[in-house]
Amino acid sequence: MNIRTLTSFSILVLLLACPLLHGAELKVRVATFNTSLNRPQAGQLREELLRGDCLQAQQVAEVLQRVRPDIVLLNEVDYDSTGQVAASLIKTYLGQSQHGQMPLNFTYSFLAPVNTGVPSGIDLDGNGQTDGSGDDFGFGRFPGQYGMLILSRFKIDQAAARTFQNLLWKEMPQARLPTDPKTGASFYSAEALKVFRLSSKSHWDVPIQIQSQTLHLLASHPTPPVFDGPEDRNGCRNHDEIRFWADFLGSRQASYLVDDNGQRGGLPRRAAFIILGDLNSDPHDGDSVPGAVDQLLMHPRVNNGQTPGSKGAAAFATAGRNARHRGPAAQDTADFPDSNPGNLRVDYVLPSRNLKTMSSGVFWPTAAEPGAELLTVSDHRLVWIDILLK
Repeated sequence: MNIRTLTSFSILVLLLACPLLHGAELKVRVATFNTSLNRPQAGQLREELLRGDCLQAQQVAEVLQRVRPDIVLLNEVDYDSTGQVAASLIKTYLGQSQHGQMPLNFTYSFLAPVNTGVPSGIDLDGNGQTDGSGDDFGFGRFPGQYGMLILSRFKIDQAAARTFQNLLWKEMPQARLPTDPKTGASFYSAEALKVFRLSSKSHWDVPIQIQSQTLHLLASHPTPPVFDGPEDRNGCRNHDEIRFWADFLGSRQASYLVDDNGQRGGLPRRAAFIILGDLNSDPHDGDSVPGAVDQLLMHPRVNNGQTPGSKGAAAFATAGRNARHRGPAAQDTADFPDSNPGNLRVDYVLPSRNLKTMSSGVFWPTAAEPGAELLTVSDHRLVWIDILLK
């Protein structure tokens, strides 16, 4: 290989490895993916990944290698305080070609504890016991199950990141706390409300440094609005977990927002952000409280000009319950049973209005398209959006 060929080859590799430049603008792809990388026992996921032959992780990695995000939030990755889960995913799975796809290299990661499986010591589900999974701050078989993980090709400002794992639900003004529909009394006891946390996992504000700009990733995974009773306690919590971000974006009530380090308040008004995650709420269908996700979709600071979609989701428009849905089938992001509730749009990547968007999509190929065999890896689909930064 001569010098000229070597130089051309090096340039090609550099272009493929870096985010795309558009003149004076930089294209950055941001994604969210509920990977279902959760296991029934603590440490089980870590041990599987360290063996290097976890088929599900290989399939997750291939999906990511096909879409090639620069920044991604992974939901339902069991929390691992040693960092080995993140390191193994980055090096052994994403850093290695999966079925001929180009390796995807992430330099930075962010993880923090979540509320799933953390005992409250209080009877939260009203069954007279205090040691069941319904009495944890978030449903989980062990602390950290169904956790979150952020991977980035750009530097994460770890010191400036904010987490809201411990914020109490009762601190939210006019919180939608559940009541007994028969008596109108509070479903939760006064003792429970003294300790009950708002986040079923956590809420994160993670700043990403992209050249001279800061992009705030606002990450969460609210509880599903089901698996409860007529009091709709999970529906109420899902609504307020979503409302958290609406308040964080500049509500007059944002003063109640105190993070785990004691810092008070929401996001500065001019800050650029992307809200992302599995929010477990569809704007038209499903069991969430009506208008729950509209708190973000209709927020004046949110750029709702791009709605990701796919042909694969559209193909199920007439299947079972889907035929009665009001929302466009092409915008669905989760493949739930066709009998009930049907496919829904529950995964979101919502940029701020001061960000310029370019394109978006959902990784949901049709049966005839490449990658269709990967859809069994999770009942959720990866959602992405391209933004342009100056």
